[in-house]
Amino acid sequence: MRREVELQEVDWTAFPKPSEEMQSSWLLQHSPKPKKKTVRKHTCAWTLAFIGIGVVMAFSMTIRALTHRHHYQQQAPDAYNMALHTGLKFFNSQRSGRLPDENNITWRGDSCLQDGKYPGSSHPNLSGGYYDGGDAIKSNFKMSFAMTMLSWSQQLGELSHVEGIIKWGTDYFLKTFDSSAADSIHDMVSQVGSEGTERYCWMRPEDIDYERHLHVCISECPNLAAEMAAALASASIVFTENDAYSQKLIHGAKILYRFAESCIKGSGRSSRSSWDELLWGGVWLYYATGDATYLDRVTTLALADPSDSFSRDSGVFSWNTKLAGAQLLLTRMRLFLSPGYPAEEVLRKFHNQISIVMCSYLPSFNKFNRTKGGLIQLNNGDPQPLQYAANAAFLAALYGDYLEASDTRGWSCGPNVYFTNVLRDFSRSQVSLSLHLTKKQSKTLAMSLDMGSVTQNMYTTEALRYQRTGKRAAREGGNGEKAQRKTQM
Repeated sequence: MRREVELQEVDWTAFPKPSEEMQSSWLLQHSPKPKKKTVRKHTCAWTLAFIGIGVVMAFSMTIRALTHRHHYQQQAPDAYNMALHTGLKFFNSQRSGRLPDENNITWRGDSCLQDGKYPGSSHPNLSGGYYDGGDAIKSNFKMSFAMTMLSWSQQLGELSHVEGIIKWGTDYFLKTFDSSAADSIHDMVSQVGSEGTERYCWMRPEDIDYERHLHVCISECPNLAAEMAAALASASIVFTENDAYSQKLIHGAKILYRFAESCIKGSGRSSRSSWDELLWGGVWLYYATGDATYLDRVTTLALADPSDSFSRDSGVFSWNTKLAGAQLLLTRMRLFLSPGYPAEEVLRKFHNQISIVMCSYLPSFNKFNRTKGGLIQLNNGDPQPLQYAANAAFLAALYGDYLEASDTRGWSCGPNVYFTNVLRDFSRSQVSLSLHLTKKQSKTLAMSLDMGSVTQNMYTTEALRYQRTGKRAAREGGNGEKAQRKTQM
């Protein structure tokens, strides 16, 4: 029987209000401000999320949870700075195409410059983008999630130095469909490279000289189209000061979202298989454009009803499951924008859902297993790459910040009230365990980032233990063994 959790209203008027600076810092819309000469060291990189990166991207995204500027003024520990640096450097090692002079991976060179260039190709220029893992496949789905997460973190003022990483991805996305179309498109490239070919013959991408297979989607990829729409829409906020490029990204995002909706209507299929991406893409388009029609789309009961807070995957946020992230963005909308009727009913539903997710992260609720040291295991018996714990840690820290910025000092889990410091403590513990900052140290942090998995809080670095590092198959994501091979830093 489904357990019903009733969220209770609590009177927080006795607690001090957050500063105006803190409240204004959560406005996602970019506003011009003087550039600072230094970059704050106590910041975080958001999920570095396309699936081949696995563990690397998870650590980097959560440093902010430990060192939020409004709560912790000291410099971040060296291990966290190293995690951030290593995670971001990984993107440079995964770049495809003609590399810029500033690419700081000396053993990488230009590669796969001929992607898409064959007689009769409808997409003749597909150089660029990022490789998915240790092979040379370029997957738009996983890459899109990574770019969205980086864009979100940059909008929060935490990653001002990653605009080049984001633009490398979005420039590539614009090549994979007719981004100059006035209104609609008929197909899009979903992937470059074949799993059979790329995994049959291992070689450096720089040495690839054969014609690579293009996977072109015509009507069966509403989830991918909505995911890419989220990536372009979120990036458009990053590049607001470059108005022409920002508008180009918004135009592309609108086309892709329309294509996603047409795929569902044209095929007669239910939107349930793509509803989390439709939510994810639609809410980012609303934040990017302010167009109320996108608010109407994401606050329909048709999209809210499938979001079961007690399902197996509830609270699991990853490249393949966007619901928790979308719930948090929609909750942020309710807390700070207060759109009112008729959206309020559905936004309250999403707010209640993300509150229940936060309850499920607490040890006392026992929804998810944990290691003896306390690392949450969110993938329900499937391979347990550390990215899931890191993603949960970040969401929890951000939810706590949202509550505080809205003058709400806690939330209810059934009859119990928890203060926001509980969320921050959870985030701190998960990131510390993920980075192995416990009594039993890993050999090096860089190796842990590339290969780390946790079994009773002990890292294993055996290349063939691919289920623990997330290397299972392309559809499962992860490629820790191959990622380590490519990331000898």
